[in-house]
Amino acid sequence: MKISTKGRYGLTIMMELANRFGEGPTSLKSIAEKHQLSEHYLEQLVAPLRNAGLVKSIRGAYGGYILSKSPEQITAGEVIRVLEGPISPVDFTEEDDPAKRDLWIRIRDSIAEVLDSTTLAYLIAFKDEGKQDNYMFYI
Repeated sequence: MKISTKGRYGLTIMMELANRFGEGPTSLKSIAEKHQLSEHYLEQLVAPLRNAGLVKSIRGAYGGYILSKSPEQITAGEVIRVLEGPISPVDFTEEDDPAKRDLWIRIRDSIAEVLDSTTLAYLIAFKDEGKQDNYMFYI
């Protein structure tokens, strides 16, 4: 399974909002500048995150986005599913060889377990230990 730029940049947005949780809204412009990303692209990604109830938008001169829940309550799995769709390494059917189907199911479930057990709080704590400004994701 390969996570596209949608998923990677979406996690970047969410981790920045998690880093600033409780400090007020964060603009997409500041996230785009910090990570050298397209602000326009981030705007396209934040819409489904808002529609899914993971972020809230705040209007006004000092507006931006905030997490709708604490970083401990939002998982990487939620973010990836909103932006990438269902988690599955391959499409399989009931007609597939049972041994192969079992393998694909075990792989899918393992990936889902890692993503669903990894919170934004964990990701930002891990990042803080490494003292890096940019995020790299390995699954």
